[in-house]
Amino acid sequence: MTIARSILLQAANNQWLADQMTRRAFSRRAIRRFMPGEELEDALGAAKQLAGGGIGTIITQLGEALNSLTDADAVRDHYLGVFDTIKARGLPTWVSVKPTQLGLDISIDTCRSYLVQLAERAEAAGGSLWLDMEDSRYVNRTLELYRSIRAKNAKAGIAIQAYLRRSPADIDALLSVKPAIRLVKGAYAEPASVAFESKRETDLAFYDLGRKMLSAAAAGQCFPVFGTHDMLLVNRVVGAAKELGVPDAKYEIHMLYGIRSEDQSRLAKDGRAVKTLVSYGHAWFKWYMRRLAERPANVWFVIKSLVA
Repeated sequence: MTIARSILLQAANNQWLADQMTRRAFSRRAIRRFMPGEELEDALGAAKQLAGGGIGTIITQLGEALNSLTDADAVRDHYLGVFDTIKARGLPTWVSVKPTQLGLDISIDTCRSYLVQLAERAEAAGGSLWLDMEDSRYVNRTLELYRSIRAKNAKAGIAIQAYLRRSPADIDALLSVKPAIRLVKGAYAEPASVAFESKRETDLAFYDLGRKMLSAAAAGQCFPVFGTHDMLLVNRVVGAAKELGVPDAKYEIHMLYGIRSEDQSRLAKDGRAVKTLVSYGHAWFKWYMRRLAERPANVWFVIKSLVA
């Protein structure tokens, strides 16, 4: 792990720094690099605009590790309304949630109940519910929860992190439920015993897992999604899909709002299925620092955007 990445990931867990940054006008301007605004309407406005260019969206309200079921109730109710709004507006938009937003740290049974309600509402709205993957402490429980909601929403998906050493076995175990899997590199600080530390190892793991998912897709066992801004990897998995006979409609490429927008448009025009992940909400600090840590060069981009 690079020094810059390590510093940014440590900063993500600094509550004093979070309190200071979220109050500052300059930092609120900086987050526009990665999100259109803090309100749901900002995210839905971006979703409508992207849909005009043939790009779908996944939206998520930022926040994690809630410590009261009252707060989790509010998150569940919010997302239930989001699905209704998406359906009413006819947007090609999915929803992604973190299990800890719905009380996983308090009660897995309550969290499961809330997720099942959301999965059922997603199904009724003709959409999809996705589970984000948090740090390695949550993997087993998140996989268990995914199996519960998969029966309630045929399109439900889950994120798997390529840098975790356990991920090949996790993907193999999921194939029995014909999963939708969004493969990402991973954005948490993990020990070397749990996760690869170098970019090279993570990139190799991403491609190997991508081929595994595409092979399963060719057999009708998986719907692969590749969540990366690394165009070398994107081109490699597109090539692998062609080699394995997986049609463009049978896999997707996901990228964050504001990152490689031109590449997203080009991929969509070339016939690839592309979705943009659009975040909103006031609890953006941890998420924002992890985005910077994924590519520390983004820090300089943000600084330039503030003084431009």
